[in-house]
Amino acid sequence: MNATNNSSICLDLVDLKSYQHFIYAVIYTVILVPGLIGNVLALWVFRAYVKETKKAVIFMINLAIADLLQVLSLPLRIYYYLNDSWAFGSVLCMVCFYLKYVNMYASIYFLACISVRRCMLIIHPLRYTSSRRRLDRGLCVAGWIVVFLCCLPFPLLRSPNIPTHCFSELNMVEVPMAVGVTLVGAAELLGFLLPLALVLTCSWRTAASLREKNAVLQDSGEKRKALKMVLSCAAVFLICFAPYHLTFPLDFLVKFKAVSNCTIHDLILRCHPVTLCLASLNSCLDPIMYYFTTDEFRRRLSRQELADSFQLHRRLSCTAGEDKPLEPQLGNGRRTWSSARSEETVDTPVHSGCDS
Repeated sequence: MNATNNSSICLDLVDLKSYQHFIYAVIYTVILVPGLIGNVLALWVFRAYVKETKKAVIFMINLAIADLLQVLSLPLRIYYYLNDSWAFGSVLCMVCFYLKYVNMYASIYFLACISVRRCMLIIHPLRYTSSRRRLDRGLCVAGWIVVFLCCLPFPLLRSPNIPTHCFSELNMVEVPMAVGVTLVGAAELLGFLLPLALVLTCSWRTAASLREKNAVLQDSGEKRKALKMVLSCAAVFLICFAPYHLTFPLDFLVKFKAVSNCTIHDLILRCHPVTLCLASLNSCLDPIMYYFTTDEFRRRLSRQELADSFQLHRRLSCTAGEDKPLEPQLGNGRRTWSSARSEETVDTPVHSGCDS
């Protein structure tokens, strides 16, 4: 069924296309730079804590990867919406279209995993120890496989008939109404409502654990950190994914000519692009969530940590010809560098660079 023809019932097609392209181009441009920088920094920070099972770091790493998959496709989307023409072939068009939904549902999955992991570590701390790292990795692999498979209907139900058209202008493949309702219902139930219920339940259980009278002060502090993380996951759900999953079935009804009222019809077609952009906003919000809810993230991005990391990298680059790299040692406010093959040390201020 051709979605473009269905839209012509009420709303002028030229106006609709101009409106959609303007919204998408502006929002994706806003998301691109902070989303790219934030998620690259997140991967750089979390690689040092990949074995930290209690903090659900492995799930945060996969969440950052999911966000990067989308962010890296945004320049092509922005190019299309600014130029009103696709020039990169139908295969790349469908790949970028597919990655949008892979990012969305992978993000939903890993946000739910983070919430459950943090909640269970507070409620049942003895059951969830570092020995569960293999289980977490298995959940990540299984999650990616399920998400990639379950998102296949999105590109398969679109037809790139016109080489210069992509994304919002892709025609829908004609399918029976019952099949469409089943697919939309499955996406709503399994892809959003069930994970949302898990996140909200984890928020409630973690908050309830703070009211326990037998909780010691240290446990209370750890529980507050866990609650902050779980509530942040719930906030991302409600801000980014709830609006989209509210308009998603309505947009489906419009495409299948099930909405006859022009006012409602036009309102849905104008609201759905906005909610789709909100769903992409999680690529920017997730790094912000890491910063305000993860001590390790803030610590690694602190001024002193960054200075130490860059200084170490500079010194290692300067001594690349040595048999073994220099090892940093701190003493009396100054950094000394000692070589494993020599007993000599070089006393160097922290801010100095390579000797020319």
